Amino acid sequence: MRAILAAVSVLALASACQPQAPAAPAAIAPGPTAYTDLQKRLIEAKPGDKIELAAGTFDFTDGLSLDVDNVSVTGAGQGQTILSFKGQTGAGEGLLVTSNGVTLSDFTMQDSKGDGIKSKGSDGITFKNLTVEWTGGPLATNGAYGVYPVESKNVMIDGVTVRGASDAGIYVGQSENIIVRNSRAEFNVAGIEIENSTHADVYDNVATKNAGGILVFDLPNLPVMGGHSTRVFRNQIVENDTQNFAPPGNIVANVPTGTGLMLMANKNVHVFENTFDKNKTAHVMVIAYSSEYDDPTYNPLPRDFVIRDNTYGEGGNDPQGRLAPLAPALGGSLPAIVWDGVTRYGEKGDKTEEVRIVVREKPEVGFINLGLGTTPPDLTKAKPSTERLPDAQIEEPAAVAMPGKEGA
Repeated sequence: MRAILAAVSVLALASACQPQAPAAPAAIAPGPTAYTDLQKRLIEAKPGDKIELAAGTFDFTDGLSLDVDNVSVTGAGQGQTILSFKGQTGAGEGLLVTSNGVTLSDFTMQDSKGDGIKSKGSDGITFKNLTVEWTGGPLATNGAYGVYPVESKNVMIDGVTVRGASDAGIYVGQSENIIVRNSRAEFNVAGIEIENSTHADVYDNVATKNAGGILVFDLPNLPVMGGHSTRVFRNQIVENDTQNFAPPGNIVANVPTGTGLMLMANKNVHVFENTFDKNKTAHVMVIAYSSEYDDPTYNPLPRDFVIRDNTYGEGGNDPQGRLAPLAPALGGSLPAIVWDGVTRYGEKGDKTEEVRIVVREKPEVGFINLGLGTTPPDLTKAKPSTERLPDAQIEEPAAVAMPGKEGA
C-alpha cells in the first residue's frame, strides 16, 4: 500500500510540474480600447487562434485587417455583436482579409464607408452567420459590396444577410469553387453576383427587394476571365422592385429594376428549381455584353445555358429601363424568360460561337427571343419570336464541395 501511495504522490507531483497551457484570451468587449485590442489581436494572431467578440456595439473609426492564416473571428451572434463603422474616417473596407483558412462568423457589420467585408487572394474563406448592412437604407453613397471575396478559391458563404449595398450584396468575383447558400440579399442594387468565376453553387437563398435578384456574368479586361460552370437552384427570387440606386457609370447601373435573374456572357450555367414571383421587368433575362471592349480574350456571348423546372408567379407586368418600350408591343408585359437573341458581336460578327439556350419549362411558361442578332443591340430592329431553341444535351456541372469538409 505504501508503494502505491508513493507512486501516486510521484505522479501527482510530476503532473503539477508540467507547464500548463495558457488560458484562452477573454472575448473582446465594446469600449474605448476595443478597436486597438481587436486590431492588435488580429496582427499578433497565430494559426489556429480563435478571436472572440462579446455581445454589444463596437464603434470603430478605422477599418480592420487580417493577414494570418487559419484564424477565426467570431461574435455572440448576428444582431448581438455589432461592429459599427458609422464614424469611419477612411473610405476602405470594414474588414479586409488577405490570408487563407479564415472563418468569420456570428456578428453584424454596419455602415462601412467602403465594402463591408472583403477577402482578396484567400484560399478557404468562410463567411457564416453574418449580417452586413447600411442602416440608412438604399443609397448611392453606401459601400459597393457587402460580402466581397475576390481572386479567391474555396469560398463558403452560408447564412449571410446583406442590405443596402450600392453594387452587390453578396459578390464573388474572379474566384473558383464557391458555395453561396442559406443567405438573404435585400435592398441592394444586385442581391447576389457571381462574376468571372468558375464552379459556383448558389442555392437555398432569398433574393428580394433588390433592383436585380441574382446576376451571373463575365466582364472584359479583368485579371481572371472565362467564367463557367455555375448552378443556381432552389432559390426564392421574388419581389425585386427596389429602384436601381447604383452610382452612375457602375456596370450594375444598367440592370433594369425588377430583374429576377440576369445571365450574361458566361458559359454552362444551369438554373433550376427556383421560385420566381413579382419581378416586374422579367423573371429571367439572358443577354450578351453589349458595350465596346478591347480585350481579345473576352467572349461577350451567353453559351450553354439550361433553364428548367422552375416555378413562375406573376411578373414582367411593368418592365423598366431599355425593355420598357417592348411591353406595349407584346400586350403590355414581358414573358417569364427573355433572351436578347444575340449570337454575334459587332458588325463583322468577329465573336461567334454556337449559342445554346435550352429552356426545358412547361409550354405555358412564356419565352421570347428578341432576335437582335448582333451587338450593339438595336431594339428597333428586334425580330421577336416565341419559338424556343432546339433542346441540347449540356452536361450539368458537378456539385461544388469544399476540401476536407464532408457534405459541403
